[in-house]
Amino acid sequence: MPRRKRFCPAGLPVHVIQRGNNRQLCFTSDSDFAAYANWLYEGANKFRVDINAWVFMANHVHLLLTPSSDNSISKLMQFIGRLYVRYFNYRYARSGTLFEGRFRASLIQEDEYFLTCMRYIELNPVRAGMVNDPAEYKWSSFRAHGLGKNIRMWSPHPIYLALGQDSDSRSKRYRELTKTPVNTDVVAKIRHCANSGLVLGTEKFRQQFRNITGDSH
Repeated sequence: MPRRKRFCPAGLPVHVIQRGNNRQLCFTSDSDFAAYANWLYEGANKFRVDINAWVFMANHVHLLLTPSSDNSISKLMQFIGRLYVRYFNYRYARSGTLFEGRFRASLIQEDEYFLTCMRYIELNPVRAGMVNDPAEYKWSSFRAHGLGKNIRMWSPHPIYLALGQDSDSRSKRYRELTKTPVNTDVVAKIRHCANSGLVLGTEKFRQQFRNITGDSH
Protein backbone atom coordinates (compact mmCIF):
# COMPACT_ATOMS: atom_id res chain seq x y z
CA MET A 1 0.00 0.00 0.00
CA PRO A 2 1.54 3.37 -0.98
CA ARG A 3 2.38 5.77 1.80
CA ARG A 4 0.13 8.78 2.22
CA LYS A 5 1.56 11.91 0.71
CA ARG A 6 2.58 14.30 3.46
CA PHE A 7 1.37 17.88 2.97
CA CYS A 8 2.18 20.63 5.47
CA PRO A 9 0.75 23.83 3.96
CA ALA A 10 2.31 27.18 4.76
CA GLY A 11 0.80 29.09 7.66
CA LEU A 12 -1.08 26.20 9.30
CA PRO A 13 0.15 24.43 12.46
CA VAL A 14 1.30 20.82 12.23
CA HIS A 15 1.75 18.27 15.01
CA VAL A 16 4.99 16.40 14.29
CA ILE A 17 6.19 13.22 16.02
CA GLN A 18 9.70 11.85 15.56
CA ARG A 19 10.33 8.48 17.18
CA GLY A 20 13.38 6.38 17.83
CA ASN A 21 13.61 3.41 15.46
CA ASN A 22 11.78 0.46 17.08
CA ARG A 23 11.13 2.87 19.97
CA GLN A 24 14.80 2.78 20.97
CA LEU A 25 16.29 5.56 23.08
CA CYS A 26 17.41 8.58 21.11
CA PHE A 27 18.26 10.75 24.14
CA THR A 28 20.20 9.53 27.17
CA SER A 29 21.31 12.77 28.83
CA ASP A 30 20.63 16.48 29.09
CA SER A 31 23.50 16.99 26.65
CA ASP A 32 21.62 15.00 24.02
CA PHE A 33 18.44 17.00 24.55
CA ALA A 34 20.42 20.23 24.35
CA ALA A 35 22.13 19.18 21.10
CA TYR A 36 18.78 18.31 19.51
CA ALA A 37 17.26 21.60 20.70
CA ASN A 38 20.18 23.54 19.24
CA TRP A 39 19.79 22.01 15.78
CA LEU A 40 16.02 22.35 15.95
CA TYR A 41 16.50 26.06 16.59
CA GLU A 42 19.08 26.43 13.81
CA GLY A 43 16.95 24.51 11.33
CA ALA A 44 13.80 26.45 12.20
CA ASN A 45 15.62 29.70 11.46
CA LYS A 46 17.15 28.31 8.28
CA PHE A 47 13.87 27.02 6.85
CA ARG A 48 11.59 29.62 8.45
CA VAL A 49 9.48 27.38 10.65
CA ASP A 50 7.86 28.68 13.85
CA ILE A 51 8.31 26.36 16.83
CA ASN A 52 5.08 26.80 18.79
CA ALA A 53 5.39 23.93 21.28
CA TRP A 54 7.50 20.86 22.02
CA VAL A 55 8.35 18.06 24.39
CA PHE A 56 11.48 15.88 24.20
CA MET A 57 11.05 12.40 25.66
CA ALA A 58 13.65 9.62 25.91
CA ASN A 59 12.61 7.85 22.72
CA HIS A 60 10.56 10.43 20.82
CA VAL A 61 9.73 14.09 20.41
CA HIS A 62 6.49 15.99 19.84
CA LEU A 63 6.61 19.33 18.02
CA LEU A 64 3.91 21.84 17.13
CA LEU A 65 5.23 23.75 14.12
CA THR A 66 3.94 26.40 11.73
CA PRO A 67 5.81 26.40 8.41
CA SER A 68 6.40 29.35 6.08
CA SER A 69 6.26 27.16 2.96
CA ASP A 70 4.72 23.83 2.02
CA ASN A 71 7.99 21.88 2.25
CA SER A 72 9.82 23.70 5.04
CA ILE A 73 8.91 21.17 7.76
CA SER A 74 10.30 18.29 5.70
CA LYS A 75 13.51 20.24 5.17
CA LEU A 76 13.73 21.02 8.88
CA MET A 77 13.30 17.40 9.95
CA GLN A 78 15.85 16.20 7.40
CA PHE A 79 18.29 18.82 8.68
CA ILE A 80 17.85 17.75 12.32
CA GLY A 81 17.99 14.06 11.50
CA ARG A 82 21.23 14.33 9.57
CA LEU A 83 23.09 16.38 12.20
CA TYR A 84 21.70 14.79 15.34
CA VAL A 85 22.13 11.19 14.17
CA ARG A 86 25.75 11.91 13.24
CA TYR A 87 26.31 13.41 16.69
CA PHE A 88 24.57 10.55 18.53
CA ASN A 89 26.34 7.79 16.61
CA TYR A 90 29.74 9.38 17.17
CA ARG A 91 29.14 10.03 20.86
CA TYR A 92 27.94 6.51 21.62
CA ALA A 93 30.20 4.66 19.16
CA ARG A 94 27.32 3.25 17.19
CA SER A 95 26.19 3.21 13.58
CA GLY A 96 22.99 2.93 11.59
CA THR A 97 19.50 4.27 11.90
CA LEU A 98 18.36 6.18 14.98
CA PHE A 99 14.93 7.57 14.05
CA GLU A 100 12.03 5.98 12.20
CA GLY A 101 12.28 6.51 8.47
CA ARG A 102 9.55 9.13 8.33
CA PHE A 103 8.33 11.57 10.91
CA ARG A 104 4.59 11.61 11.61
CA ALA A 105 2.65 14.78 10.81
CA SER A 106 -0.93 15.89 11.41
CA LEU A 107 -2.35 19.23 10.27
CA ILE A 108 -4.15 21.00 13.14
CA GLN A 109 -7.29 23.13 12.85
CA GLU A 110 -6.25 26.19 14.82
CA ASP A 111 -9.47 27.47 16.33
CA GLU A 112 -10.72 24.03 17.41
CA TYR A 113 -7.66 22.05 18.40
CA PHE A 114 -4.51 24.17 18.70
CA LEU A 115 -4.55 24.72 22.47
CA THR A 116 -5.75 21.16 23.05
CA CYS A 117 -2.88 19.73 21.02
CA MET A 118 -0.43 22.01 22.81
CA ARG A 119 -1.68 20.79 26.19
CA TYR A 120 -1.49 17.20 24.98
CA ILE A 121 2.15 17.70 23.99
CA GLU A 122 3.23 19.43 27.19
CA LEU A 123 1.37 16.99 29.47
CA ASN A 124 3.22 13.98 28.02
CA PRO A 125 5.61 13.71 30.99
CA VAL A 126 2.64 13.83 33.39
CA ARG A 127 0.77 11.07 31.54
CA ALA A 128 4.00 9.02 31.52
CA GLY A 129 4.21 9.32 35.32
CA MET A 130 7.55 11.13 35.19
CA VAL A 131 6.33 14.26 36.99
CA ASN A 132 3.19 15.45 38.74
CA ASP A 133 3.29 18.95 37.29
CA PRO A 134 4.38 19.83 33.73
CA ALA A 135 6.44 22.69 35.19
CA GLU A 136 8.74 20.06 36.72
CA TYR A 137 9.83 18.77 33.31
CA LYS A 138 12.69 20.74 31.80
CA TRP A 139 12.49 19.69 28.16
CA SER A 140 9.11 21.04 27.11
CA SER A 141 7.61 24.36 26.12
CA PHE A 142 5.45 24.48 29.24
CA ARG A 143 8.08 26.67 30.87
CA ALA A 144 7.38 29.26 28.15
CA HIS A 145 3.58 28.97 28.11
CA GLY A 146 2.90 28.31 31.77
CA LEU A 147 5.78 30.07 33.50
CA GLY A 148 6.51 32.94 31.13
CA LYS A 149 10.11 31.88 30.45
CA ASN A 150 11.73 33.47 27.41
CA ILE A 151 13.13 30.51 25.45
CA ARG A 152 14.97 31.45 22.28
CA MET A 153 13.48 28.85 19.94
CA TRP A 154 9.90 29.52 21.05
CA SER A 155 7.52 31.34 18.70
CA PRO A 156 4.29 32.00 20.61
CA HIS A 157 1.26 31.31 18.44
CA PRO A 158 -1.43 34.02 18.08
CA ILE A 159 -4.00 31.74 19.71
CA TYR A 160 -1.81 31.49 22.81
CA LEU A 161 -1.16 35.25 22.78
CA ALA A 162 -4.92 35.82 22.75
CA LEU A 163 -5.22 34.22 26.20
CA GLY A 164 -4.27 37.50 27.88
CA GLN A 165 -3.03 41.03 27.42
CA ASP A 166 0.38 40.41 28.95
CA SER A 167 2.76 37.56 29.75
CA ASP A 168 1.58 37.10 33.33
CA SER A 169 -2.10 36.90 32.44
CA ARG A 170 -1.44 34.50 29.57
CA SER A 171 0.69 32.22 31.74
CA LYS A 172 -1.92 32.21 34.50
CA ARG A 173 -4.72 31.39 32.07
CA TYR A 174 -2.71 28.62 30.46
CA ARG A 175 -1.83 27.06 33.81
CA GLU A 176 -5.54 26.98 34.58
CA LEU A 177 -6.20 25.19 31.30
CA THR A 178 -3.57 22.53 31.97
CA LYS A 179 -5.07 21.68 35.36
CA THR A 180 -7.79 19.87 33.43
CA PRO A 181 -6.41 16.75 31.73
CA VAL A 182 -7.10 16.35 28.03
CA ASN A 183 -10.15 14.11 27.59
CA THR A 184 -9.14 10.50 26.89
CA ASP A 185 -11.24 10.39 23.72
CA VAL A 186 -9.51 13.53 22.47
CA VAL A 187 -6.11 12.05 23.35
CA ALA A 188 -7.01 9.00 21.28
CA LYS A 189 -8.09 11.21 18.38
CA ILE A 190 -4.88 13.26 18.50
CA ARG A 191 -2.79 10.08 18.50
CA HIS A 192 -4.77 8.49 15.70
CA CYS A 193 -4.51 11.56 13.48
CA ALA A 194 -0.79 11.98 14.17
CA ASN A 195 0.05 8.32 13.56
CA SER A 196 -2.11 8.13 10.44
CA GLY A 197 -1.20 11.51 8.93
CA LEU A 198 -4.79 12.71 9.16
CA VAL A 199 -6.09 16.24 9.68
CA LEU A 200 -7.08 16.99 13.28
CA GLY A 201 -10.19 19.11 12.90
CA THR A 202 -13.92 19.20 12.30
CA GLU A 203 -15.45 17.33 9.38
CA LYS A 204 -16.09 20.66 7.65
CA PHE A 205 -12.43 21.63 7.99
CA ARG A 206 -11.25 18.22 6.76
CA GLN A 207 -13.54 18.49 3.75
CA GLN A 208 -12.14 21.93 2.94
CA PHE A 209 -8.65 20.45 3.12
CA ARG A 210 -9.65 17.56 0.84
CA ASN A 211 -11.11 19.99 -1.67
CA ILE A 212 -7.85 21.94 -1.79
CA THR A 213 -5.48 18.99 -1.94
CA GLY A 214 -7.56 16.37 -3.74
CA ASP A 215 -6.90 13.95 -0.87
CA SER A 216 -9.66 11.34 -0.75
CA HIS A 217 -9.04 10.40 2.92
